[in-house]
Amino acid sequence: MTGYAHPDPSTRIVAEGLAGHAGTVDLATSYELCRRLHAAHGRTYYFATRFLPVERRHHVHALYGFARYADDLVDHLDLSWTPQQRRTALERWSSVFLKALDTRSPIDDPVLPAVLHTVRVLDIDHDDLRAFLHSMAMDLTVTRYRTCDDLGEYVHGSAAVIGAMMLPVLGAIHPDARARAMDLGIAFQLTNFLRDISEDWDRGRIYLPLEDLDRFGVGELEFRARHVTPALRRLLAFEVARTRVLYRRAEQGWTMLEPASRTGIRIAHRCYAEILDRLEAADYQVFRVRAAVPTRRKLAIAARELAHPSRPAPG
Repeated sequence: MTGYAHPDPSTRIVAEGLAGHAGTVDLATSYELCRRLHAAHGRTYYFATRFLPVERRHHVHALYGFARYADDLVDHLDLSWTPQQRRTALERWSSVFLKALDTRSPIDDPVLPAVLHTVRVLDIDHDDLRAFLHSMAMDLTVTRYRTCDDLGEYVHGSAAVIGAMMLPVLGAIHPDARARAMDLGIAFQLTNFLRDISEDWDRGRIYLPLEDLDRFGVGELEFRARHVTPALRRLLAFEVARTRVLYRRAEQGWTMLEPASRTGIRIAHRCYAEILDRLEAADYQVFRVRAAVPTRRKLAIAARELAHPSRPAPG
């Protein structure tokens, strides 16, 4: 998964909060720590969560906390860790979690009590959880993806199943809702890849398929020089267009959700998709600008969706 290259103050606050609650914590505390992780890192997604019914928000925080904490073990919590230390930490945490899925014994972890409660209450598919952990483990060893299909294995676990896990929270009322939720999860992830090219390169990773780089005549020299050449600009425009196809397809899923959830997911969809617009407006200068949607713009999108809900694009 992609994120910040170095911990910011909010990251340190959350990390200290987690460290301060090492061992068994009560359920309310665990949910609150997940909420803090969500607020510190998933700002666009956290903003949209406010438009979901109050009684569902804590489940979103728990699922985000699960994903974020695993990502932190891979990339963020302690930058001095060696790859083997990160692998050991992720494997140990994953093992504790997977074992706890089948038990109800107390667990010595600050995040997992809320996650396990959400998984049980919502009957979330355990195979989706395993797929996510598999992709997190891939991040420890895989730094390049030859083809779109190769990247698809990673994205299935890192993004598609996250969309699927959200369905019990949102309330699916149509059999095709899972496919559309997975489309949206992938669209979010591909948007992250484009926005975070510079940070990912600093970690030695390229998430754009190498076959796409070859197609547009882009080599790693452009990444090392941190220079957006005309060829790289054409490649990024191609990837943006591909991602927008997924966003359009995901729109069909809005009406497949319970009415109470539709506004929140539309707002998340619109805010995140606008990152692509910001990327274009910055002339694809991914090494100079981290594309982001300002709070005032998020508020405008939310106000528009509340007053005049968008209709899905035909198709």
